[in-house]
Amino acid sequence: MRTLLNIVWLIFSGLWMALGYVVAGVICCVLIVTIPWGIACFRIAAYALWPFGHRVVERRDAGVASGVGNVVWLIFAGIWLALGHITAGIGFCLTLIGIPFGIAHFKMVPVSLMPLGREIVRSDAAYPSYHWSRNPVT
Repeated sequence: MRTLLNIVWLIFSGLWMALGYVVAGVICCVLIVTIPWGIACFRIAAYALWPFGHRVVERRDAGVASGVGNVVWLIFAGIWLALGHITAGIGFCLTLIGIPFGIAHFKMVPVSLMPLGREIVRSDAAYPSYHWSRNPVT
């Protein structure tokens, strides 16, 4: 089922959203100083092409530099990419068949707003440090 959803996603919106991330990544890499954001763009572009079966998790080892970098990203590119996901998500949710794709767009909004300090992992893989049910009590 994931493969079918990913193929339909690729045709109707994945290619366009991934192209937006690739353009942002190329611009970031050309500017040299913003290469970390460019690498994040390319990583998210791959996720935007084939999102079903993957999820975004927060990296616990991300430091203050990731937070500062995310603020800079938010101002210059994150808002525009997130608006693309929100617009596409609303459009897909207007149809009954498009609801899973709209939800997938909405799931991409947080990573498009703040990509640094996040990692894209397979949903079915065993990542004990990133397990969804793990809730440390402090």
